[in-house]
Amino acid sequence: MKGINEKVKPVFDKRIFWDVNFENLDYDKKYKFVIERVFERGDVPDIRNCRRYYGDDLIREVLLNAKFLPAMRIYLAAAVIDRPIEEFRSYKLRQSNPELYPF
Repeated sequence: MKGINEKVKPVFDKRIFWDVNFENLDYDKKYKFVIERVFERGDVPDIRNCRRYYGDDLIREVLLNAKFLPAMRIYLAAAVIDRPIEEFRSYKLRQSNPELYPF
């Protein structure tokens, strides 16, 4: 049984973390990686689980400061955290270096 202050570890689709040891992934120590990866590759249930576990304030901070998010995922993240895409670091980087992002 979990203590009152212990959060239940969210369940994410393993395909999101195909390139890391999923079983040993520390969701608290690697929160930036987990949040960015869920928003980059996850589906709606994954994003809901991520929001429940981390809370919108932490997710907003991580996503606004992420170096890279695919273009379509920036729009999704902007809708989820209710911020214009112009506030995203990844959007600003893409605008300042368009030749680096040919897709």
